[in-house]
Amino acid sequence: MDRLPELADLARRHASVEVSPADCPGMLLIASGEVTPAVQVVYEPMLCVILEGAKQTTLGAESYVYQAGDYLVVSADLPVSGQVMQAPYTAIGIGLDPVAIAELMIETGASSLPEEAPKRGLAVSRMDDDLIDSVGRLVRLLERPQDVAVMGPMIRREILWRLLAGEHAAMVRQIGAEDGRLGRIRRVIRSLREDYAKPVRIEELAELAGMSETSLHRHFKAVTSMSPLQFQKQVRLQEARNRLLGQGGDVAGVGFAVGYDSPSQFSREYSRQFGQPPGRDLERLRADPALAAAV
Repeated sequence: MDRLPELADLARRHASVEVSPADCPGMLLIASGEVTPAVQVVYEPMLCVILEGAKQTTLGAESYVYQAGDYLVVSADLPVSGQVMQAPYTAIGIGLDPVAIAELMIETGASSLPEEAPKRGLAVSRMDDDLIDSVGRLVRLLERPQDVAVMGPMIRREILWRLLAGEHAAMVRQIGAEDGRLGRIRRVIRSLREDYAKPVRIEELAELAGMSETSLHRHFKAVTSMSPLQFQKQVRLQEARNRLLGQGGDVAGVGFAVGYDSPSQFSREYSRQFGQPPGRDLERLRADPALAAAV
């Protein structure tokens, strides 16, 4: 853990908040110099390594707090609320590629292991020395751009192997098993994210997943902590907030565009999610450029 301050300093010097540096593709630098309010975002499958500070992420009714020396694994697209609790906050995000994971599973024989029931799509653990060492070498490539093309893929592959050999191995294996139950739940998640304005039809989602409606509900909630309807609501409201910020104050029009038939229902659910009605929330976002940039 004594290497974390050095890595945090290096990453912070190269960081542009939530933007992947062009000189190290596949790695996302995340930095904040101050404590932030809760911001709604969608996490995609990734490893997030915390180098300094602390953050809280809320998925459904569950909250996860992680700090320097911890790592976060996400196995599916999840709408969450994230808030920096201790600053400065610096972290490294590394995408978890299902194809690369599947290749490693085949090479190591892990693909023949019995499939487990889908687990929660978000988990937090403490890093060990091997993972810190691998991540450290990836971060140091920021100072050695001539090595990125050759060393970057090799180090990211090593990091995947560390995860496959670690505490959350079963969760990571499920990412690589596209035809497994998590893979089928991820198809439903993609459908809900793409067609968020359409009414949820459980029978159609069950058919897409190749599951009974009962199994779909059970496995979907196991991964996301939400029902498909609750998940869609989160996605709708996040999209509505982005549209309001980008298009202006046509609140009713935005509500209709994301799938609400009633302006009053849209305003009520928006207020429940973000703490204020759409118009007032938009005024607050426009008055605070830092908050708006984080949405």
